[in-house]
Amino acid sequence: MAELSGSFAHLGSLHTVDAFQAHLRKLNISIPVDRELLAGTASPLAQPMRSQHLSMANRFAVQPMEGWDGTPDGRPSEWTIRRWEHFGRSGAALIWGGEAVAVRHDGRANPNQLLINEKTRDDLSRLRETLIEAAGSRVVVGLQLTHSGRFSRPNSHRPEPRILYRHPIMDRRLGLPDDYPLLSDGDIREIIEDFHRAARIAGEIGFEFLDIKHCHGYLGHEFLSAHTRPGAYGGSFENRTRFLREVVEGIRAVAPGLELGVRLSAFDTIPFNKSGMPETFEACVPYRFAFGVNPQNPIEPDLTEPIEFLSVLRELGIHLVNITAGSPYTNPHIQRPALFPPSDGYRPPEDPLIEVARQMAVTCALKQRFPEILFVGTAYSYLQEFLPYVAQAAVREGWVDAVGLGRITLSYPEVARDILEGRPLDRKRFCRTFSDCTTGPRNALPSGCYPLDEHYKKSEAGRKLRAIKDARLVTQKL
Repeated sequence: MAELSGSFAHLGSLHTVDAFQAHLRKLNISIPVDRELLAGTASPLAQPMRSQHLSMANRFAVQPMEGWDGTPDGRPSEWTIRRWEHFGRSGAALIWGGEAVAVRHDGRANPNQLLINEKTRDDLSRLRETLIEAAGSRVVVGLQLTHSGRFSRPNSHRPEPRILYRHPIMDRRLGLPDDYPLLSDGDIREIIEDFHRAARIAGEIGFEFLDIKHCHGYLGHEFLSAHTRPGAYGGSFENRTRFLREVVEGIRAVAPGLELGVRLSAFDTIPFNKSGMPETFEACVPYRFAFGVNPQNPIEPDLTEPIEFLSVLRELGIHLVNITAGSPYTNPHIQRPALFPPSDGYRPPEDPLIEVARQMAVTCALKQRFPEILFVGTAYSYLQEFLPYVAQAAVREGWVDAVGLGRITLSYPEVARDILEGRPLDRKRFCRTFSDCTTGPRNALPSGCYPLDEHYKKSEAGRKLRAIKDARLVTQKL
């Protein structure tokens, strides 16, 4: 029998594909799974793919993962450089954004987030070159541009939110007074100009595409849920997508050779509390503070507006889309399925495989609706040893164009290369979703795989993280 955590099986205790498929049937989950892995050119994962102007040699992408380890002035540190070297060595043909890079100081999610400006351009150029050199073969490298909006913490780990509208739950969580200022339309136009300046620099130093981030509750994503905001950037769907359209228009003017992509939280849910339950929302129905949810039942996805948004992307000539869900701050169980929560999280309210399947199914549905768009999928790391069997089947059956690898590249950077070359996979290096890569940043430490990467485990940050977790265990027992 599989070892249990609560009522959920550890995937590491399922040793065969047959056992994994039986577990899926028990949960009534239907996702594609191949029984045998193909290697070399026979593998669906080794087939090339092409967007409008970019050609990639295989179907793996490295997801953008911010390390909370840059310098106070926004430059990469040795920790950052090491992580990007690992991205290059991964074997993935597409590096989706590297990590979230802020277009201005007040939009940083933490005091160590990378910044893109004239002072940091040479450092970011060298960071890109380091990744390409580590790859040793053709790799497409993009940059994810962001402003953290509601989750801005640019000067310390104290929130300094820049918000578009009043949110009845999130305002209370952040302790915002009733008169807390909203970003004005003028403020928004200044931020748009910062995206344009950042794009020009990114193009000049060699990045091949830009991700205009619209996910995980950050500013771009919050625009999509700004139903209650008055003026040019809120209310109607046209107004809520104005930010995207004006950013794209300016980038096309200053950096016409850059391809554009969008990482999108295609559905959301109401914030969950520390007990792993959705916040009470009956008084807020119809719920007008999220994107991609049923306003009458905001724990239920509704793809009506996400489909409309993808139609806008198509009209704008954007054919690179990375699908994710929710927010790591409000509902991490749907955004990053994990068996073990981070220090400020909650135990998953349902088997994390259900959330993996939900993200895969939504991506598949959108792919079928927009076959001309190249879709990257998310949430595969939770599958652990079964990741390659599901990834191969998902690509082969047309559920997705490219499989995004996130947390697993922290514990097992070369996993894509090993899969593509048919090498035996190192079972001891698969991410087991202990969430230390999130607990670290939540406690002002770098993000990395503290259980499996000796560099982090033996570091001073690793010692501090163990002390924090030990103290938490003591508190829980009292």
